[in-house]
Amino acid sequence: MRFEDKLKNRSSMAIWQEYCGFLDLGIDDYMDIQNSLMKEQLQIWSDCSLGKEILKGKKINSIEEFRDNFPITEYADYADILLQKRSDMLPAEPTIWIQTTWEGGKHPVKLAPYTQGMLNTYKNNILACMLLGTSHGKGKFDVKANDTFLYGLAPLPYATGLFPRALADEIDIKFLPPVSEAEQMTFGERNKKGFKMGLSKGIDYFFGLGSVAYFVSMSLSKMSGGGKSGAKTACSPKFAFRYIKAKRACEKEGRELKPKDLFKLKGIMVAGTDNNCYKDELEDLWGIRPMELFAGTEPSCIGTETWTRDGMYFFPDTCFYEFIPETEMMKSREFKNYHPKTCLMNEVIPGEKYELVISVLKGGAFMRYRVGDVYRCVGLENSEDQTKIPRFHYIDRSPEIIDIAGFTRISQKAIENVIKISGLDVADWVAMKEYTENNKPKMHMYVEMKPECLATSAVSSEILKEHLTVYFKYIDQDYKDLKRILGMDPLEVTVLKCGTFESYREKSGKRLRKMNPSVYDLREVLACG
Repeated sequence: MRFEDKLKNRSSMAIWQEYCGFLDLGIDDYMDIQNSLMKEQLQIWSDCSLGKEILKGKKINSIEEFRDNFPITEYADYADILLQKRSDMLPAEPTIWIQTTWEGGKHPVKLAPYTQGMLNTYKNNILACMLLGTSHGKGKFDVKANDTFLYGLAPLPYATGLFPRALADEIDIKFLPPVSEAEQMTFGERNKKGFKMGLSKGIDYFFGLGSVAYFVSMSLSKMSGGGKSGAKTACSPKFAFRYIKAKRACEKEGRELKPKDLFKLKGIMVAGTDNNCYKDELEDLWGIRPMELFAGTEPSCIGTETWTRDGMYFFPDTCFYEFIPETEMMKSREFKNYHPKTCLMNEVIPGEKYELVISVLKGGAFMRYRVGDVYRCVGLENSEDQTKIPRFHYIDRSPEIIDIAGFTRISQKAIENVIKISGLDVADWVAMKEYTENNKPKMHMYVEMKPECLATSAVSSEILKEHLTVYFKYIDQDYKDLKRILGMDPLEVTVLKCGTFESYREKSGKRLRKMNPSVYDLREVLACG
């Protein structure tokens, strides 16, 4: 039975239990599901050519043995097979391949296979997110056939392109503009068409990266102001009346028109990194608090908030979850041959930060895979939504990557490559992810130039920024898209005097980590300058 038919023929609580019942699990029952599915996955993965190649002939008989003896993996361990789409070597036949950024310039893309079992799980969990996105309590949701959905998603082969296709199998949702049209349009064209359609049909839902949702929302506010592309050029009579009424009310209040003045959203969902930089403003623009979910190319959709908007719960049937404690994470980044210890969902501690490790269930390729995302456990129970399983806040990417607004992932190798091809006489540098006065993410590079360069010319921070930006855009299309799509210029450069880093090394007896050094260590460096 399709989800749409269930809405007609079943009670709200029965539907809730089917899709959101995992929230009622105790931790023991949760772990029973995890272990049962992981045993099935371990069997088929160990028997396939990919598993045999990575295991190097070792036999694994239990989850405990697997965790004790099998190292944590990264994409490079799978690249030769997955980038060639060697389906014959995988534990199950892929139905579709999903793409994302790997490392701009050197390794442009990563590919991830999705089996039918993975897609079925994804579909169910996306429907759970729809219910939770509109909920205001257990079993209380507002999802209907023919609801409208503002299209703020990257199309296939990116993971968000799965979202409308998953819903299409289960319920008639009206995307604005329709998916077939939206996938052929530019980002700006989609915004304008979706907004105009929303003025005649209304907008019930909105889903996108937090940064994209914010940019689209600000664009809608500008379009709502009138003029050639303004709201009054495309309104139905119903919305024309609403527009005039809202415009007058805003003039009395002395403020600009906002999307919430024209549309009454049932739910807004955001994914990706840096969502905390945009949630408050999105709530102000739309009049409803965004619900955060976590979905990635390799893990699929793994986590969602509830109506409390106070931390994400991980779906028990998407991946088998392991967590690297922060101390272990930092040790493994410092010593490349160190194998960090992990804990399971029933072993996490409130207040602690963890890097996530996943094994994708239902025939997935990735096992003990280091996703590169860091979470903080914020509680093991929650009286407000009556849960008894851990919940998490998303923190950021792991320290060796600088992720800006969910768009680009900048590594040490990428920065070294930019400096090399730019020809700039950079003697040393570090890069930090920081935030502007308006709480928007940026990459701050602290750069020391070679003495001979400074002797022949004055090098200002602005000149360096201009030069480096050109080459970041050259080697990384996602970085280029930050400006093209979101209007963001995320780079800030500070030039330090010659000898600053060497003074720090002499004083501290250690080298500074290139990517995201500790705030304390950075202060010590600046004091040496």
